[in-house]
Amino acid sequence: MDRIEGALAVCEDSEGTMINIDLKKLPPDVKSGDVMAFRDGRFTKDIAATSERRAEISALQKKLLGKSTD
Repeated sequence: MDRIEGALAVCEDSEGTMINIDLKKLPPDVKSGDVMAFRDGRFTKDIAATSERRAEISALQKKLLGKSTD
């Protein structure tokens, strides 16, 4: 999920298209940056994918700020 705007979650789907999803359809503890999966007719947080994405973003930020040891 990219961000929350009022009662909507602004998300990017797997094809890169931005879509709006009613927050009521998402888990109550969802927050910006969470990766969502649609399975069995409902949205769930993909904890592993979210963790991986956050690690990638953190590494990129460190690299951009010159804090990487690579």
